[in-house]
Amino acid sequence: MIKKYYCLSFLIFSFSLLTTQFGIAQSKMLSKGDAAPAFTAQASLAGSEFSFSFKKALAKGPVVVYFYPSAYTGGCDAEAHAFAEMKDKFTAAGATIIGVSGDDIQRLNTFSTDPNYCAGKFAVASDADGKIAATYGLVMNQPKLGMKDVRGIEVNHGFIPRTTYVIGKDGKIVAVFSSEIDHVSPTEHVEKSLAIVKAL
Repeated sequence: MIKKYYCLSFLIFSFSLLTTQFGIAQSKMLSKGDAAPAFTAQASLAGSEFSFSFKKALAKGPVVVYFYPSAYTGGCDAEAHAFAEMKDKFTAAGATIIGVSGDDIQRLNTFSTDPNYCAGKFAVASDADGKIAATYGLVMNQPKLGMKDVRGIEVNHGFIPRTTYVIGKDGKIVAVFSSEIDHVSPTEHVEKSLAIVKAL
């Protein structure tokens, strides 16, 4: 009887590790045709904090959810700058851009307003515990000891693999591309996303 309860407790514990406040953590990366998990997150736009709602954004049109490792690092800076430069074209196509990383909201407040990066053009959201990424099947890597950003400030959060999801207004993933799997450069994430939302 004790063994039976032990097994049951283990199963419940294991299942709890797979769940998040947003839903069930995916065992593999979501792909084209899958339903995109809805989420809310603490975000920053031009230095102002707010609660980003995926559902509200989706009600307006397609959503580009792009996960990136860290603000103020080479590839992520180039990607943010490219999204800012192309923001008007995404808006013309009816699409919302939301960047998601393990950065805390304080780092994102400065990153979102920095004229060299987000330039106040689009929002970036904090996923410090990796729960949002997990619902999309992405695993946050451990912080790199002693790593510093381009400003010389230590980066002490986990890194989400650079992955972009283009989601149609029906909530289904239209396209997904990963730098690790597809060998897509940071700026190519932006170019590919824009081409796709224009065609929707």
